Amino acid sequence: MTDVAVSDFNHPRRYVRLDTILRLRWLAALGQLAAIFVVAHGLEFDLPIIPCVTIVGLSSLLNLALQVIFDPMQRLEPRHAAALLALNITELAALLFFTGGLQNPFSYLFLAPVLISATALPTRLTMALGAFAIACATILGFTHLPLPWDVDDPLILPPIYLAGVWFSIVLAIGVTSLYTFQVTEQARKLSDALAATELVLAREQHLTQIDGLAAAAAHELGTPLSTIFLVSRELEKALQENGTQDPQRLASDLGIVREQAQRCRDILAKIAQLSSSGAPFDRMPLSTLIEETVAPHRDFGIDIKTTIAAAGDHEPVGMRNPAILYGVGNILENAVDFARSAVDVNAWWNSDTVGIVISDDGPGIVPDILKRIGEPYLSRRRNAGDAQGGRSGLGLGIFIARTLLERTGARVSFNNRTFPEHGAVVQIVWPRVRFETLKTIAEATA
Repeated sequence: MTDVAVSDFNHPRRYVRLDTILRLRWLAALGQLAAIFVVAHGLEFDLPIIPCVTIVGLSSLLNLALQVIFDPMQRLEPRHAAALLALNITELAALLFFTGGLQNPFSYLFLAPVLISATALPTRLTMALGAFAIACATILGFTHLPLPWDVDDPLILPPIYLAGVWFSIVLAIGVTSLYTFQVTEQARKLSDALAATELVLAREQHLTQIDGLAAAAAHELGTPLSTIFLVSRELEKALQENGTQDPQRLASDLGIVREQAQRCRDILAKIAQLSSSGAPFDRMPLSTLIEETVAPHRDFGIDIKTTIAAAGDHEPVGMRNPAILYGVGNILENAVDFARSAVDVNAWWNSDTVGIVISDDGPGIVPDILKRIGEPYLSRRRNAGDAQGGRSGLGLGIFIARTLLERTGARVSFNNRTFPEHGAVVQIVWPRVRFETLKTIAEATA
């Protein structure tokens, strides 16, 4: 069982479509025009209409030019997307300059471009846009035209209030951008890890199909090939002893060889039409499952002890499911990787449940990691001087293994052995009915 490299699914470069930016810019332009109309005609405030409409008009012309010149469906380089978002901040700052600066309640819209950047652009560009928005807000705190208001009852806000508005904008940009970035990053990691899970499952399905066909070939071809071998040996022995052979007997023996060879061809034709769910190679007892997952790890200098404990019922027989084979095998691989000398694999069942417990005598799982197992890309590396060469564990492979096992109906729990013993313990438990009645791989992983 080979873990999947994290680098294969991380995408350090992020891209946003031009169409997405343009839609946001059109929405902003329409909202700005609506605000200008309501303030000027609905509230009848003295608003510098010509400068404001000019700014919105130039923004709209730029949108039209971008739509005509470029393909809206193309994905922008991060720096180009950041430049358009910076232009949005500049346009908003210009509108606020003519309409009261930080006294204008729309000054909080400085948050919007920075939040968009936090969800779609690299951290350094988001920090740069945040700093630019704060700089614009700072300038507007000192330089702006009066806020459109009733001339008979002008609104005069105290400087300390404006300082509070500036500070709240700065704080909101920092806190909300950080929160948005963390949530988006976690969602992106989860999406990448699920893509890796699907890839691993597809690979395991392919390997399971090959295993089934190989087992079918070995089983079906054994008898005719043995017959061909025996007849050929008798023919060779007779020719060596007598030099010649009775033609009738020779024809009879050759007829047997021909019949058995034809039988081999028929068997191969039948096997070629089998799927991985073709009986009798589609199901496997629990003991066979344990042996198949343990066998690849016996030659790594770790003593693997297997114990099968039954509670009076017949042994459960389940599907040869690649999700189960990979999940159990990956957890066993981690146990072998961290064990000092021994790994115990205990399988048990009763009338209600089927369980597998994998434990090792290694250092155990660090408490802070134990609370977070199941998250993608959570790993703890060995020391550089370790004999295993610094291999990592409890990372993407554990996430994939747990996800695949839970899709088959299993409950997976991670714990440490009770002191004074040391080592990790992983328990995998299925409802017996679910374990024995999985029909197909697709149903098991749906």
